Amino acid sequence: MDLHLEKRKGEREKVKVKITGSKSETNRLLLLKALYQNLTLENTSNSDDSEVMQKALNSPFTIHHSQIIGVHHAGTAMRFLTAFFAIQEGKEVVLTGSSRMKERPIKILVEALNELGAEITYEENEGFPPIKIKGKKLTQNKVSLPANVSSQYISALLLIAPKLENGLELTLEGEITSVPYIKMTLALLNEIGVTTSFVGNIISVKPQFTILNSQFTIESDWSSASYWYSIVALSEIGFQVTLSSYKENSLQGDSALVDIYQDFGVETIFNNDNSITISKTKKCQLSIVNYQLNNCPDIAQTIAVTSFGLGIACDLTGLHTLKIKETDRLEALKIELTKLGAEISVTNDSLHLKSSFGIKQNISILTYQDHRMAMAFAPLALKVPITINQAEVVSKSYPDFWKDLELVGIENSEIN
Repeated sequence: MDLHLEKRKGEREKVKVKITGSKSETNRLLLLKALYQNLTLENTSNSDDSEVMQKALNSPFTIHHSQIIGVHHAGTAMRFLTAFFAIQEGKEVVLTGSSRMKERPIKILVEALNELGAEITYEENEGFPPIKIKGKKLTQNKVSLPANVSSQYISALLLIAPKLENGLELTLEGEITSVPYIKMTLALLNEIGVTTSFVGNIISVKPQFTILNSQFTIESDWSSASYWYSIVALSEIGFQVTLSSYKENSLQGDSALVDIYQDFGVETIFNNDNSITISKTKKCQLSIVNYQLNNCPDIAQTIAVTSFGLGIACDLTGLHTLKIKETDRLEALKIELTKLGAEISVTNDSLHLKSSFGIKQNISILTYQDHRMAMAFAPLALKVPITINQAEVVSKSYPDFWKDLELVGIENSEIN
């Protein structure tokens, strides 16, 4: 489905949008709910990734017969489920996914789990899905990982750690990246009563076999909020959007948006009802912005497009994990922004955009089966008509995105 986006006249100045729970928190808590049956969850994400996770965790099994479970493009589900099924004694699964998923590395996690006593082998290419997992009781409790790997590998190990007989001592070697996602996992474990420590480069998790009945209301997704920050930044002074439900002391790294988008003239107010109101209060006075995004790489695409839409330069660093996402996001950004008239260069971990004058109209943006490409570019429709190819990819994390976008006067029409 290709959608043509265009701003209609008479834009509303005040809009309210409800965004469902964080995909990152939901998928962690879904796994913990599978480990601790008395955990109850509210405001779970309605994303494809979370639905994939839920379905996999609820799959029926025949003991000693291999069950094939597909996770499509869901990287979080692939990593978390690898660890989960490794400790399901007597169960045997083959985890697989899309053609892109089969190109995304998983060797570091597999080696760590096997070192703890798991039995995981590769079905096709060494180091990549699909993988066969024979669930076992893991008795080893010490393992090391490179500190600069995807935090999903680290979180996968931490989430199963309290169910290991001797807990887990995880040593991270080198400079740690994506710290907020690691801290999110540990905070969620702490909230259900698991004892953890994170000192220097060593993370320890104590065994915890039962928990008190616990109910969670999941905070809404800050990554999804990023597109609304971009919309407000690209709007006229006075425009505002209210989003629910968000916490001022969020566990999500992408809450860095609050500080970053001040540079673009966007102010955030935390309301008493757990909503936030984001408003365009002034024009951006900067000619260039610089951000180190180690802790929040998922908002890099949004920031790059916002900068381009405002005609200002930006230098973004700390983006090495974007090379192995749903697509190579850095190359995809370079290709699509160049089509719109940008002058941009990328390296393995950075993006450099020069200030621009004007945006080419009616350009078709390829999305590369990546939900964030579709949503990051959509706000440009406030400036020029634009087409988003394979627009349905947004269902991976934000199924209601196109419907919600109409609230701010961005109309969409399907192109046959």
